[in-house]
Amino acid sequence: MNRISIAIDGPAGAGKSTIAKAIAKKMNILHLDTGAMYRAVGLKAIRLGIPCTDRERCSLMIEDTDIDVSFENGIQRVYADGEDVTPYIRTQEVAKAASDISVHPAVRIKLVEAQRQIAKKYDVVMDGRDIGSYVLPDAMCKIYLTATVTERARRRFLDLENAGALSGRTLDDVIVEIMDRDRVDSTREFSPLMRAGDAIEVDTTNIDAQTAINTVLEIVEGRIR
Repeated sequence: MNRISIAIDGPAGAGKSTIAKAIAKKMNILHLDTGAMYRAVGLKAIRLGIPCTDRERCSLMIEDTDIDVSFENGIQRVYADGEDVTPYIRTQEVAKAASDISVHPAVRIKLVEAQRQIAKKYDVVMDGRDIGSYVLPDAMCKIYLTATVTERARRRFLDLENAGALSGRTLDDVIVEIMDRDRVDSTREFSPLMRAGDAIEVDTTNIDAQTAINTVLEIVEGRIR
């Protein structure tokens, strides 16, 4: 039996998670948020006082780290060493930790293997930065979402504002953060952010979320029929 596998890649703020969740719900399949898995590893490093830029210590830590996910009523829960860390991984500090720790090959290798095993067991929509190019190179459909830096920062700023989590940051501050995240993701040594050669690019800069969802859904349905 061939499992449905849909890869959605792109930089921070392009709308990957929003669109992936909507596609998964529409198609009644699972959405695997791979970024949440890296956030869980980053959270563990923070708690242990390990700098996420320290390749040697992070590589040693991941050897004794168990990251797992479960799906409860279609909602993903993330576990680190048996603890449900889902409520603790959405802070800016953890987001930065995830970006820093994800550059280490040992971390990526371990989590990618876990992601591939999940895709073997379930029909999935998987979003991240290297899903189509590395994690699921044989995915049935690959989408690469993009948007301008300014638009992605604006969305992130509004999300933080609505969550009361700006902590005094301005839009210009968030633009710098997004640009820094792009630099780290696209220049990392191992499996950087990139568009797979057979991915279809969708620019979400000037379209609303529902239009973006409908556009991607039309592509997906055309590919997996």
